[in-house]
Order: sequence, then structure tokens, then C-alpha cells
Amino acid sequence: MTSEHRADRPHNTGRPRRPGGPGYGRTQDRDARTGRAPRSGRPPADPARQAAYEAIAAVHRDDAYANLVLADILRGMNLHGRDAAFATELAYGTLRAVGTLDLIIAAAAGREVARIDPPARDALRLGAYQLLFTRVPAHAAVNQTVDLVRSVAPGAAGFANAVMRGISETSLDDWLTRIAPDPAENPVGNLSVVHNHPEWIIRSFAEALGGDLDDTARLLIEDNQPPTVHLCARPGRADAVELADEVGGVPGAFSPYSVYLTHGGSPAELAAIREGRAHVQDEGSQLVAAALLAAPLEGSDSRWLDLCAGPGGKAGLLGSIAALRGADVTAVEVADHRARLVEQATQGLPVTVLPTDGRTVGRDPDLPEESFDRVLVDAPCTGLGSLRRRPESRWRRKPADLPPLTRLQRELLVAALRAVRPGGVVAYVTCSPHMVETQVTVTEGSRRSGVEVDFVDARPLLPPGMPKLGPGPTVQLWPHRHGTDAMFLAVLRRTS
Repeated sequence: MTSEHRADRPHNTGRPRRPGGPGYGRTQDRDARTGRAPRSGRPPADPARQAAYEAIAAVHRDDAYANLVLADILRGMNLHGRDAAFATELAYGTLRAVGTLDLIIAAAAGREVARIDPPARDALRLGAYQLLFTRVPAHAAVNQTVDLVRSVAPGAAGFANAVMRGISETSLDDWLTRIAPDPAENPVGNLSVVHNHPEWIIRSFAEALGGDLDDTARLLIEDNQPPTVHLCARPGRADAVELADEVGGVPGAFSPYSVYLTHGGSPAELAAIREGRAHVQDEGSQLVAAALLAAPLEGSDSRWLDLCAGPGGKAGLLGSIAALRGADVTAVEVADHRARLVEQATQGLPVTVLPTDGRTVGRDPDLPEESFDRVLVDAPCTGLGSLRRRPESRWRRKPADLPPLTRLQRELLVAALRAVRPGGVVAYVTCSPHMVETQVTVTEGSRRSGVEVDFVDARPLLPPGMPKLGPGPTVQLWPHRHGTDAMFLAVLRRTS
């Protein structure tokens, strides 16, 4: 590794970033072996930057998921350690910051980014991110970006050089002052540019936070920080404190099963993961699953249902606790490939996986009504609560996604309330704080279910000492308050 490459390590400035972008036309054929676009001209000198570029291009061209495609690219290019970490920071950071980067590139180029050839556009995004959001020296960012453009869009190298030099002449703060709306006249628009989130998402966050834009800004800042990987030590198979020592991490702040990884590397390489003693799961996800099992219950407590089980994190935790309590878990997952993931995640546990639609309660003989003691509905949602972990998703999601999702959420909640026995409990969970996906869905779903329900105060079901859980009976977790994904939890008891 060269001394310049060591100096190129990115620095987290605390500024937000952004993903996504305009439509991306398929302009190049893909290599059948690697899945990557062929290079023309001489390749850029730095393989980490090349890997980051290819991940960014795949996200915009093929609607790929950054975490999946980048992992494949890093393996294909045999990048590890600092090079892999550098590529990951560049790819994820650029995808988070795309909205603001595009405004800056457009101003420096004197044209809309939609008019820039897609390969050159993604290379410029990557270069601009290095200039404005990292400690990469300006000359290295400019030269490497021009080399990259020369390899993917040879005719645009001169244009890229001019744009990059134009961007480098102004600091990030000065660029933001220049392109962001006046906060007094358009506070949400200003937050959108400064903190790299679409305005509609900011409005939904602000509504869930009671209209407090200062608190919303703190959330947006936290949304742009690379998240810590959380492990779940499976009860009966691992102890969180011992697991933390084993993997070089620290025990989580709230969940008794949580371990925070404090170093890089792939969690899949950990022996505890390979041996089924632990799995990767956000601490907030652990907390809401455990809350279902903490709800007081009279009568039988042996049949539990996970109505939307894929990819299997919550089912793995429920199954581990079920093994200790003498209970059985039915895990429902409609997508075949996700059902297989649930099967893999629950091997050796008292979990039966049903590859079916959770809305078939009462029609499927394996899902009879009034037959389960506890039911978890981890409903499909916009995922706005996990934007830290999915850098491109904030730019993919649109307000038009909400109606079909909320209809599905209501239908699943109705099915859950029919599946649980009188006296049993249902936990409705989403990884989104959007009020339509949380409070509105719970209110409408319980009303349409045709059964009588009472809300259970969810706050006492979480570990003592958790701050800012609100007035109840539902709970909304937050990245900037709890260090978790923004998980929503409502617990309902069927009374008739």
C-alpha cells in the first residue's frame, strides 16, 4: 500500500450523506464472470476506488442493493482490510450524499446531472464525495477521478477534470451556503440539502418527533453515520458478555442479548455466527421481539407465531427462547427464497417454517384462527427506520410506496389478531417511524379486525432505564436517542 493511499483514508466529518439518483440507462454490457462493466482505456490506479465506483454504478444502473453488490465486488477484486474499508466508506458515503452531490456537480458543471453520461456522472459523484466529505487530498481526488472517467467514459475526461477542479475550489460549508434554501424561508428544504434526505422523509420524521426540527436534524445527522454492527447472542447458546470477549466487541446498551462489534471485517467469518450461537440483528429489532415475550399472559403459552419471518433474525431469537421455555414457533414467510433463509437461521430450534402468505389465517389449515398465544407481525414497510444501513434506500423510496404497503400492513395485523387466542398478545412492529405505517395502521387494523383488543403499555416490556420512550402505550425507538434502528412497537391483547 502506498503512503498516499494511507493518507487517503476518509474522515467522518459528521456531515450527512445521501443515496440514490436519477434513472440510469444501461450503457455497457456486463462481464459474464464478474458482473462488472468492462473497462476501456487504462484502468484507474486505485482498486478501492474502482470497487466503490462499480458498486455505485450497479446501484443506479441495475437497482442493485449496495451491501450485496459491494460484497461481491470486494471478493471478486480480492480486497481486504484497509482497502475494503476504504472502498466501503467511499461507496456508502457517496450513495448517502447523492442528493447534495448532484446539486454541487450541476453547479460546477453548468448543466443538470441528468445530462451527464451515467458512467461519468457516477465517477464525478465518487470524486466529489472524496473532495467534500473526506480527508483525501484534493490532488489525489481530482487525478484519480479523471483516471476513472478516462477508463469508463474516455471522451469525458477533460470535462471531468474541469468539474472536479471547480468543485475543489469551494469548501463544503461554502457550497452548502450557496445551494441550500434559506432555513428561515424553507427549513425543511435547507435540512434536505444540508443533511442529505428527501424532503418527504424529513417531514415524516418531524411529524413523528412532534414537529421538533432541531431534534429532527439530530436524527438526520445520526442517519448519516456508518452504523455499528449488532450481534444477537442466542439465549441458551451464548452469553452476551462472553460473546463480546470472544469477538472483541462490547455488550449492548439495552438488550441482554446484544453485542456491538467494535472492529471491521465480515461478521459471517465469526465462529459464533458460523456455529449458530449468534446472528446479526439490530438491537432495536431484538428489543421489540423480546417485548412480545415479556408481555404478561394468562393460560397457555406454548404456541408462538412469527407472521412475517424473513429473513429470520427475529425468528432465530424467538426460537432460541422458545427452546428454553418449551414453546414452539411457527414462522410464516411468503417469499420462497426468504423462507429458505428462515430455515437456515432457525436450524436446530423448535421452529416450523411455512412458505405461505400470512394473510391466509383461517383459510390455511396450518394457520387456524384463535390458536396462537403470542403473535409477532414484523410488517413489510418502507424501511425508513434503517436508512443508516441501506445507503441507497432513501432515494429509492417514494410517497407512492405507502398506500400498497399500509394496506398490506393492515391486512397482516387483522390476520394476526384473528390468529391469536382470546387473552393472547400481538406485537405489531415496523422498521419505520412514518405515522401512517405506525399509529394509523395499528388504529385501522385493530378496528377492522372484528375482534376486541386492548393496548398493552409497551414501555414496561422494554429493559429498565431506556430513555425517552414517550407517553405510551406504543413505543418508537430512534437512532439518535437509543442507538438502534427506528423500530416502532405496539402490543395488543385480544379480549374476545
